[in-house]
Amino acid sequence: MGPMTESNRDTTPAVPDWEKRFRAPRVSLPDWAEDAPDRSLFVSNATGTYELYAWDRATGEQRRATDRANGTTDGVLSPDGDWIWWFSDKDGDEFGVWLRQPFAGGADTEAVPGLAPSYPAGLALGRDGHTAVVGRSTDDDGTTIHVVRPGSDAPAEIYRHRESAGVGDLSHDGTLIAIEHTEHGDAMHSALRVVRLDGTTVAELDDTKGGEEELGLEVLGFAPVEGDTRLLVGHQRRGRWEPMVWDVASGEETDLVLDLPGDVSAEWYPDGSALLVAHEFEARGDLWRYAFATGALTKVDTPPGTVSGASARPDGSIEYLWSSAAEPPVVRSTTGAVVLDPPGAKAPGSVPVEDVWVEGPGGRVHALVQKPAGATGPLPTVFEIHGGPTWHDSDSFAAGPAAWVDHGFAVVRVNYRGSTGYGREWTDALKHRVGLIELEDIAAVREWAVASGLADPDRLVLAGGSWGGYLTLLGVGTQPGAWAVGLAAVPVADYVTAYEDEMEALKALDRTLFGGSPEEVPDRFHVSSPLTYVDDVKAPVYISAGVNDPRCPIRQIDHYVDRLAARDAVHEVYRYDAGHGSLVVEERIKQVALELDFARRHLPS
Repeated sequence: MGPMTESNRDTTPAVPDWEKRFRAPRVSLPDWAEDAPDRSLFVSNATGTYELYAWDRATGEQRRATDRANGTTDGVLSPDGDWIWWFSDKDGDEFGVWLRQPFAGGADTEAVPGLAPSYPAGLALGRDGHTAVVGRSTDDDGTTIHVVRPGSDAPAEIYRHRESAGVGDLSHDGTLIAIEHTEHGDAMHSALRVVRLDGTTVAELDDTKGGEEELGLEVLGFAPVEGDTRLLVGHQRRGRWEPMVWDVASGEETDLVLDLPGDVSAEWYPDGSALLVAHEFEARGDLWRYAFATGALTKVDTPPGTVSGASARPDGSIEYLWSSAAEPPVVRSTTGAVVLDPPGAKAPGSVPVEDVWVEGPGGRVHALVQKPAGATGPLPTVFEIHGGPTWHDSDSFAAGPAAWVDHGFAVVRVNYRGSTGYGREWTDALKHRVGLIELEDIAAVREWAVASGLADPDRLVLAGGSWGGYLTLLGVGTQPGAWAVGLAAVPVADYVTAYEDEMEALKALDRTLFGGSPEEVPDRFHVSSPLTYVDDVKAPVYISAGVNDPRCPIRQIDHYVDRLAARDAVHEVYRYDAGHGSLVVEERIKQVALELDFARRHLPS
């Protein structure tokens, strides 16, 4: 081969690491059929769009089960492993029907003929291969639950209520249904009802009554044993999430006092003899095994970081999805094996996260900080605000923050009041001065970041998606001198119009947060709406939005943008054909590239 010349030198630009992280093949924790554990279902972006894949562990064969332009992530395996149920909506609008196809492949057919399209509100499948419990949510009907039974011509409605509810689980023998409901009107704290297939009530469990504050309950699953009427339940009776066992037949409650700080959840081992305990504390997660016979709690060996999901297999091994801020996600097993290793280039790592605790107006605020290796401040700094809002940032791998670090930015993520993982009182503070209370905590961390020398006060970016996008627009309006740039993805921008257009379940959540509808408490909506402060915005603002988004609908964003345009405020808007975010890898890369470019053009050099 001759010497390299200008004519034959490869001038193809190198793909930057931040794009490689998005493009690298990823897989979810595989779900497996209860009665056919060799049959699994997982989600992967291997083709550039997140889709469902069937995996026969016995043969090793993997098959893409769905193939849609905007991707598919909602799917369930029937207990016998014969069927894949998946939710089919239109271009990410979350409004659609359940379809099903044979595990081995074949045509998709409507799973529940006779049910009109709706928003999903839970699904449970019986092991007889025919019984199905389908939760639905619409503006007209509120929440309804239907049962499809063998030999029936049509699904039978067994539950209806204006407030939000959902299917929790179906008992192993297919005779009992656990329902989470909010008939009391607090969409943040569910009560439980167990009914028979005809809808008649067997038992009720309601922690929303009798106390000064309402406490929530959640269904974690029926015991996986024939005829066993025990239901694993999450509760908040001691100020955090913990599991207990409720025998719905006898009414007996078995409290499980697990000496672990932070929030604790659990699921059954396949034989019902033990629980796999998922523990989250201060932005990290790990696993434990609780044995009913001895009451012993034994730690499962996992690396430091975050376990995003775990499942106990019939052989006693545990499969779990793990990552850290520095290391990409991988599905591992306690056998030592990597469970799923998708082909293709691996994602480049990033830098570790550092913990910061800052005194805020409501108590100590936990923040996670990343900065370029070896860098010293003051640095341009992005405050990347999480959505949910009942969620939290953790020591887990995230391609978005890593992209900012690659471009020389420090990244600060704040677990503001309203975040999960720091106790019920911290989460429930969300209902006081909605949006504004979170911004107080973010402001406290911002002051620390500047005073510590980490952040350049003239190059501060406020950014986030969904609730984080809402806080971004509210922040650049209520704290106009604090931020140099605002980047809001799929945000709430005009809260009253958002309420009018959003899906019914979110209307219920908003009524809980604000104490009523916009007609009932107009002042509370007014003071918490970004539109109220749009004329005070000084920072250049970038907004991206899905035109089919049912959570943060496009019309209310247009209202906000029109107000910016009316006074020639510096702003850019990117609208794309999807819902609440995109499942297409190249689309996601495009969105991050646009944000990076906007910040580059509008931040002081």
